Amino acid sequence: MKIKDVTNHLELLAPLQYAQDFDNVGLLVGDHFTKVTGVLVTLDCLEAVVDEAIASNCNLIVAFHPIIFSGLKHLRTTDYVRRTLVKAIKNDIAIYATHTALDMAYKGVSHRMAKELGLVNVVTLIPERRLIKKLSVHVPKNKVDYLKESLFMAGAGKLANYSECSFSINGEGTFKGNEQSKPTIGTVGTRETVEEKLLEVTFLPHLEDQIVQAMKEKHPYEEVSYAIQTIENAYDRIGMGAIGELESTMPVEEFLKRIKLVFKSGIVRSSLSRKRTINKVAVLGGSGAFAIKSALQAGADAYVTADLKYHDFFQGEDILLCDIGHYESEQFTKNLLHEYLSEKFSNFAILCAQTQTNPVNYI
Repeated sequence: MKIKDVTNHLELLAPLQYAQDFDNVGLLVGDHFTKVTGVLVTLDCLEAVVDEAIASNCNLIVAFHPIIFSGLKHLRTTDYVRRTLVKAIKNDIAIYATHTALDMAYKGVSHRMAKELGLVNVVTLIPERRLIKKLSVHVPKNKVDYLKESLFMAGAGKLANYSECSFSINGEGTFKGNEQSKPTIGTVGTRETVEEKLLEVTFLPHLEDQIVQAMKEKHPYEEVSYAIQTIENAYDRIGMGAIGELESTMPVEEFLKRIKLVFKSGIVRSSLSRKRTINKVAVLGGSGAFAIKSALQAGADAYVTADLKYHDFFQGEDILLCDIGHYESEQFTKNLLHEYLSEKFSNFAILCAQTQTNPVNYI
């Protein structure tokens, strides 16, 4: 098994195309075609994690946070980032990071928080908009089904719980080829009129290249008439955060005790909310102040996240804002990745790192 085999599956779960622009995701150290001896999954890739990988004979570390986040001008071992990278390179250990690609994934960071908290009827808090694409292509009437099958195989026509979705309209096409053309139908230099269908399929943008390639390979025309446009709709399966309901309403005090227990938080900072009971809960792993308004608009009674600043809490009059800590909000990501890869590679050693990487200490 090569590193590429592992990363291909990771990118089915969390396509890198949906990571935030500021992020640095994917294979950060190593070569895609290196043979894998073992995989170590971790939240943070630190020097101690590399030591654990060496001791466990793992030459691929799958991390949530990227160890390389901004530009490096040298690799002298002057800080924890460079020490980690140098040790990994010296020991031929590859490092892969998912970060905000997994934040955006439907079964990613925030949805795992919701699962651990026992929320039901969970949906994405901030669905991504202007994401879904639509391919429109003109096809000879007798070749529509043939092309359609090829597009479906490439991933077109699949959104959420439905697949093989398409729409077509009957029409009439005309064309005239010059002396250099090789028309499938008709004669060079003569205008031809053909019964065609306008075939339309939707798809997610990370599949665009393979869908266009499949279309061009199977389409009978020498020059294919097609258009791709972006649809304005929101798509619930890709986006930030999650929101759901507790199985039963509980008092604020009980809810605060519950999240402290579930997330093993050293401390929970909460707003002075007017809420006395909690039923609808929004969650977002990592720094989530930007989504407070979204949680309010979605009707959440409480919002569980991390890294809230002093003035953020003033927005918590009509919603219980809960800061459980950055590490604490993302800790189950390691379990998520370990479970996913263990299922995909059931006969291969996928290890969950034992190294404690939380840099915050509570006294």
